[in-house]
Amino acid sequence: MSDTAEIEREITTANGPFVRPDVAMLLAMMSAAGAPPMNEMAPADAREAYRMMRMVGDAEPTPLAIIRDLTCPGPKGDIPLRYYDARESREAGPAIMFFHGGGFVIGDLETHHPYCTELAAKMDLPVIAVDYRLAPEHPFPAAPEDCEAAARWLADNGQELGLDITGLVFTGDSAGGNLTIVVTQALVARPAAVPVIAQAPLYPVVDSSQTGGSFTEFAQGYLLTADAMNWFNDNYAATPGDVRNDCILGDLASLPPTLLVTAGLDPLRDQGRDFAARCVKAGVDVTYMEMRGTIHGFICLRKGIPSAQADCDAIFRGMKAMLNR
Repeated sequence: MSDTAEIEREITTANGPFVRPDVAMLLAMMSAAGAPPMNEMAPADAREAYRMMRMVGDAEPTPLAIIRDLTCPGPKGDIPLRYYDARESREAGPAIMFFHGGGFVIGDLETHHPYCTELAAKMDLPVIAVDYRLAPEHPFPAAPEDCEAAARWLADNGQELGLDITGLVFTGDSAGGNLTIVVTQALVARPAAVPVIAQAPLYPVVDSSQTGGSFTEFAQGYLLTADAMNWFNDNYAATPGDVRNDCILGDLASLPPTLLVTAGLDPLRDQGRDFAARCVKAGVDVTYMEMRGTIHGFICLRKGIPSAQADCDAIFRGMKAMLNR
């Protein structure tokens, strides 16, 4: 029997959805630990818990020639950035901007540092990560305002990093996947100094109105919960229907080539599927990947979920193929 057939047999005969063995082991370990859910914490405590999760669950950072902190001007003060590059110098070419996840409430440059080093190394492109303002101290639309400002700054100021940037590629996970699409839509509507040539939102939140399907099926027991999503939404306090949050309602037909990635056991899975399908119908060049048997947040869990490394490598291959077309 082929590997694919064996997986299909497991999916169709097991009680409940297919869960990879290493994912099941991590979920069992986290359940046994009995830590309070983030939605029962103060935001500051939830942020610290998220940082600690990296130390327990993520891989070590990948060595690079350049890892440098810097800032750019923002609408309410300087925005912290981190510049990653596997090379000391390079020819003219694209640059990647990364927006971290965390429900617009948690997450920072440190929580996604290992992934950004791996992204820069495997893509062999410069990566600039953005540390945008967080809710509830800075509710909607602070996050998209900061991320758009950072993107426009990079388009104008690549030379400050020693780069001749010919195009922008946006990517990010979860809330950062949302910001990937929102910033892409903003720079398509009002172009920056260099064009957006591709985007890669990873298990993004795109529709705050979704309550059924995977949002219900995986509401509990798969790391990200429906209660946590509601807590994030309450803190972020976005305006319902505003395309800077519900980006599925924005202009899809003008989007650049898009790699859309979901996780099979994610409450956000179905809205990612829906977004990809609507993009296809709108005529966008879309590559859709669903990582079966794994959970939301897997790009930051490569030690806790060893199979996540193969998922990340597949994402990098998909991004390269998209840029080569």
